[in-house]
Amino acid sequence: MLISVVIPTYNRLPILRKCLIALENQIWNEEIYNYEIVIVDDGSTDGTIDWLRNNIETFPHLRFFEQDHGGPALGRNLGVNKSKGDLIVFIDSDLVVDKYFLRSHVESLLKAWKKIGNRKCFTYGSVINTSNFTYPNSEPFKLQDLSWAYFATGNVAIDKRVLELSGLFDPSFRLYGWEDLELGERLRNMGVKLIKCPKAIGYHWHPALALDQIPDLIRIEKERAKMGLVFYRKHPTLRVKFIIQYTFIHRCLWEFLTLGGLINTKTLKPLLAVLIRNGQSGLAMELLRLPLNLIGVRQIFREASLIGLR
Repeated sequence: MLISVVIPTYNRLPILRKCLIALENQIWNEEIYNYEIVIVDDGSTDGTIDWLRNNIETFPHLRFFEQDHGGPALGRNLGVNKSKGDLIVFIDSDLVVDKYFLRSHVESLLKAWKKIGNRKCFTYGSVINTSNFTYPNSEPFKLQDLSWAYFATGNVAIDKRVLELSGLFDPSFRLYGWEDLELGERLRNMGVKLIKCPKAIGYHWHPALALDQIPDLIRIEKERAKMGLVFYRKHPTLRVKFIIQYTFIHRCLWEFLTLGGLINTKTLKPLLAVLIRNGQSGLAMELLRLPLNLIGVRQIFREASLIGLR
């Protein structure tokens, strides 16, 4: 089969280079006829397109396209529409994959297709979070790397025809978050099964926490809240309410754990600074998640109130 690896990207050139090198060094089997890497640049301003043009000969599997900045949902849809493959693999542009990545997805899918009797399934690979830019694939798997998401586009593979029947990604998700899980709800309703594929490993790089990242992290939480309500209005179920944390259980939980907001991004800063200086940025990030979750939950209730949603 021909595989299309679809990757939207926006201002991630340094790690995108590592992403592409890893994808060009795949070891595949006889079931894979060939593969292509379909990059969709979402209006980057960091020189991504110029670099891709100047280095296209270095990456023989690469094809790339451009769009005005409109978010990853539009980017993935464009990538799928431009793809030539029978199988679509979605990863993010800050993921550095193992050399057996594509082979593992294909082997798991073929086994599942044979067992199920059709292609109504997708494989979900392992995502290992790391802040090690130099050697991202040296990071071991951690408990925090476990994911309970149904369809997260950081590392999934699905038959192209099944994906197209779902209607692809909803372009109304223009801000950060939920466009992949919303598609996952539609796939679930179609009876498309999730197949775990732990051997398809991707190392998700993100920089170690620094205090100057906090405003951007707050912005992301507020955007997630807005997009969470887009998700819920399309699928007004208790399940989705829990996914986006739009319940009074979540509201009470994060209010309690932050002492009603007394533990916030400002009051935590001195402790976070100490932890970061002592090489404990991971622990600092876990502590910061407390007020960030509160910000997100408060925002989603505020947004819901403004539009009269219950």
